[in-house]
Amino acid sequence: MKRSILITGGAGFIGSHVVRLFVTKYPDYHIINLDKLTYAGNLANLKDIEDAPNYTFVRADICDFDTVCSLFEQYAIDGVIHLAAESHVDRSIKDPFTFARTNVLGTLSLLQAAKHHWNGNWQGKRFYHISTDEVYGALQFDGSLFHETTKYDPHSPYSASKASSDHFVRAFHDTYGMPALVTNCSNNYGPYQFPEKLIPLFINNIRHGKPLPVYGKGENVRDWLYVVDHARAIDTIFHNGKDGETYNIGGFNEWKNIDIVKVLIKTVDRLLGNAPGTSDHLITYVTDRPGHDLRYAIDSTKLKTELGWEPSLQFEEGIEKTVRWYLDHHEWMDNITSGEYEKYYDDMYKNR
Repeated sequence: MKRSILITGGAGFIGSHVVRLFVTKYPDYHIINLDKLTYAGNLANLKDIEDAPNYTFVRADICDFDTVCSLFEQYAIDGVIHLAAESHVDRSIKDPFTFARTNVLGTLSLLQAAKHHWNGNWQGKRFYHISTDEVYGALQFDGSLFHETTKYDPHSPYSASKASSDHFVRAFHDTYGMPALVTNCSNNYGPYQFPEKLIPLFINNIRHGKPLPVYGKGENVRDWLYVVDHARAIDTIFHNGKDGETYNIGGFNEWKNIDIVKVLIKTVDRLLGNAPGTSDHLITYVTDRPGHDLRYAIDSTKLKTELGWEPSLQFEEGIEKTVRWYLDHHEWMDNITSGEYEKYYDDMYKNR
């Protein structure tokens, strides 16, 4: 194989799209997918490539330093694309320790293993860390954008843990010379997203006639990016980005949460054959969560100018594809919401 690349969190939402892209686009790369298979990891996301000759799945914890080191040795890993993370803000508010362990110590475990294995031989090596726009804090409704030089100002345990992991990656580059880079991305949407997130949760709730809980008045604004476009950006940056750099990845696509909900209702009702407005009554306003940032918006000009990447889909097209996918794959969704997938993997791996 030409290269041996470790992708962490590859059974998750964004990770599965990245694994699929690399396995299919680069048959001369050996792709090692390392995932702990927590609640958000699901190998059904990769059913179509699970038997590919250049693909290996390993169930392990990135915080298990000895295991991570052994993987570097066993597979002669020369590239890391690090996506494994706890990523849900509400969960971080309830359990910040888990977020600190996985997002901070897990990243440090990978960095230290890479440093130990590569041992100063940096030629042809790369450590690529995927982060979030939430590390920058919040924007006002004044047209401002997050840039690569925006000061970090995290407001939740989740974003604080990601900010810390970003700093560790940059510190390893500056201290040891490790060829590393960081990207900060806006909200992703698309197939295989765990249904605790807004878009798949609300598609499923509309399908079943369940309430659509909207925080506050739904005025919070997010920039949305179709997940396949994010995977394309990761591919471009991994191969052509500059060591030590930060690249922001965004969709140039800002929407208020309440407007997203209304688009989802309209689209799902239409595709289900419901009369317009059938599910409008499901909108339920609930108490806003602590530290809920007003607005995120990414400026991806640097990525477009230097590496030629830009989103391929407008939001209306992307949301149509997304809603159709979830409605056509309701068995995948039902398996997730029932919890059956977790029991299946626990039974599969308990004797290994």
